[in-house]
Amino acid sequence: MPITVLVPDDHGMSVLGRLEGVRLVRFDVGEPLPPGAEEAEVLIPGFQAGSRALPLVAQLPKLRLVQLLSAGAESWIGKLPDGVMLANCRGAHGGSTAEWVVAALLSIYREMREFDQAQAERRWALHLTDTLQGKNVLVIGAGDLGNQLKRRLEPFGTNVTLVGTTAREDVRGVDELPELLGHYDAVVLMVPVTAKTTGMVDPNFLSRMRDGAVLVNAARGSIVDTDALLAELNSGRLRAALDVTDPEPLPPDHPLWTAPGLLLTPHVAGTCRGNFDRAYGVAAREIALFAAGGKPENLVGGAY
Repeated sequence: MPITVLVPDDHGMSVLGRLEGVRLVRFDVGEPLPPGAEEAEVLIPGFQAGSRALPLVAQLPKLRLVQLLSAGAESWIGKLPDGVMLANCRGAHGGSTAEWVVAALLSIYREMREFDQAQAERRWALHLTDTLQGKNVLVIGAGDLGNQLKRRLEPFGTNVTLVGTTAREDVRGVDELPELLGHYDAVVLMVPVTAKTTGMVDPNFLSRMRDGAVLVNAARGSIVDTDALLAELNSGRLRAALDVTDPEPLPPDHPLWTAPGLLLTPHVAGTCRGNFDRAYGVAAREIALFAAGGKPENLVGGAY
């Protein structure tokens, strides 16, 4: 008997239609479920569905797996019935997110925004800039995202240290952060949202960073205490690059918009051409494993 998979878009229908042992049912978040959906054992919520798809779970008595198309799973952790597995899309977006971090750091150190403004003003602003070469970068998060970033940064001549939940080969433990933070030019956040990581970057964390350091958040806004970061930015002691904020979306009157030393983008690190193909490629692999009687490889846990 094939397993029934609820699919939220036509792209997924096309990709997953190549799998053996599955029956696909197309649905739209916010709309009544179509006939046959009650047989679903797998639910794919969709890229932008977030918690809006959670109410569907109560309508799916045979559900055994929620397969996300994102790396972030905070909208679903702890909210599924016993016996329902949760898998993320680890491996799909690490490259594009790492690319965003590199672009952000290069933009800050080489002052690309300042030169862009000078071009708009037709002003030949020749001056010395900083460089990414030789920088010490601390990456908090030693999973797919962190390792993808390390591989992209090292060719620039940087020194990269990964930090994970626990120390292991080539990875420092999160308990070492108080001693580590003051030795790095840039600190990059690439961790999942958990009870331990929410609010991790608080006033004490920021105070331990060296003067002039850059905080880069490519994780989730709730990892950082926004008021504490604003205080450091307004003092001019730290700089930052944020792809995510708390709150999000950022209200038009929020002080982050005008904070000095901040590069801000609207949660677009993984939003680039090919993201659907990459996400559904991972989802197809995970669902194929499940359909064959195995467990998905990307089951969500608490470590990073």
